[in-house]
Amino acid sequence: MPEIHGCLTDIEQELYSRNIRIPEVGVEGQLKLLNSRVLIIGLGGLGSSALYYLAACGVGEIGIVDEDRVELSNLQRQILHGRKDVGRKKTVSAGRSITRLRPNLHLIPYSCRISEANAQEIIAPYDFVIEATDNFASKFLINDVCVRLGKAFSHAGILGMYGQTMTIVPGKGPCYRCVFGDPPPPGAVPTTREAGVLGVVPGVLGAIQAAEAIKYLLNCGCLLVGRLLTWDALAMHFRETPLPEDMRCGICRTGADLQPSRNNGKEIGK
Repeated sequence: MPEIHGCLTDIEQELYSRNIRIPEVGVEGQLKLLNSRVLIIGLGGLGSSALYYLAACGVGEIGIVDEDRVELSNLQRQILHGRKDVGRKKTVSAGRSITRLRPNLHLIPYSCRISEANAQEIIAPYDFVIEATDNFASKFLINDVCVRLGKAFSHAGILGMYGQTMTIVPGKGPCYRCVFGDPPPPGAVPTTREAGVLGVVPGVLGAIQAAEAIKYLLNCGCLLVGRLLTWDALAMHFRETPLPEDMRCGICRTGADLQPSRNNGKEIGK
């Protein structure tokens, strides 16, 4: 976890004044955020929302992973990007947007797809991971690597007018694979391209993921560990499902590679 270094400048004290006034944050918490590192995998609807809020709240270093280029159909929900960005790499488009918001942010782009060949190297340096991908292969891969490395991360999935999210802290509760088993057969679950997604759904879920990251970094509040939160935007209803504490997959049961951590359904599809 991040060590606290330095002090806030006059500009930072003004910029983050509303954070600092919160008892759970204060000056010390703001310095923790400025010394922290978060990785966001996926710069679509979920990643757009999460990146904006994590940058705005003062996280010091953010890695962004995505191999895709901006398409016109993305703009209905992927608020990092605009009309002039169509055809650009999403990492480039996201970088331009966030630089306008916070010029001094240390932003590290990875214009590639997360894979078995690069996942561990990319994930290892970060304190917390936002899993904002749109395919099961990436979701299971990120889970398995994070569990083996002892890295806390937030999962989210969206489809239509529904979303779900949970936080995994290795050794403190079930992981993604514990809950969902193995990836479903190809074509078994529709994609957002096939079934659609309401633009605000990833915005809300991505903001929740950012909140979980911030709480983890500050070691405050109650994380969504062992709890699956689902949102039905049509009914405007949130539902929390407790997950069995003894639920453990083969990855978790090995335990050999797990590092100590501080903090204490059906997958639905960026």
